[in-house]
Amino acid sequence: MKTVHIVILFILVALVQLAIPTQMIMNRESILNNGQAFKFKTVPIDPSNPFKGKYISLNYANERVKTSTLNLKRGQEIYIVFELDSLGFVQPTDAVIEAPSTGYYVKAKAQYYDYDNKRMLYFNYPFDEFYMNENKAYEAEMAYREAQFDSLPNNAYALVYIKNGEAVLDNVFINDIPIIEYIKE
Repeated sequence: MKTVHIVILFILVALVQLAIPTQMIMNRESILNNGQAFKFKTVPIDPSNPFKGKYISLNYANERVKTSTLNLKRGQEIYIVFELDSLGFVQPTDAVIEAPSTGYYVKAKAQYYDYDNKRMLYFNYPFDEFYMNENKAYEAEMAYREAQFDSLPNNAYALVYIKNGEAVLDNVFINDIPIIEYIKE
């Protein structure tokens, strides 16, 4: 009888261990399949972290917004409300504590206020690393950096799918070409 309980317990633990990553994968796929795509303008940054694997580190041009929401703590989860500019890029318009019931928004982390700059809130988007094949990562990083310093505006950006404030980074583009295809040219 004791053996039966152990086997049942083992099966339950195994099912839980399979269910959690499966749910995480299904959530990301749901966002990619049913979410809306948005372009986030990026700016250059020099990454250096041997423990995270091969990736392109992304820094965004608009990780600040003037807001009336005060008393946010560093690292606090917030919602960045945004609109799209004439070129289809995200432009933050406000930061709020509760998820808005309408409009475009994404979860982010509050960093700090600049009270001298009329209550400017600085924040971080959660999608700042684009992982890729380790054999292509260095070449992609170099192409991305070169594109960032190019005189053409809006030539490097991240395509992010958003659904109910949750975001999934889909791809990085240079001159409207996915970065993997760009480095093949």
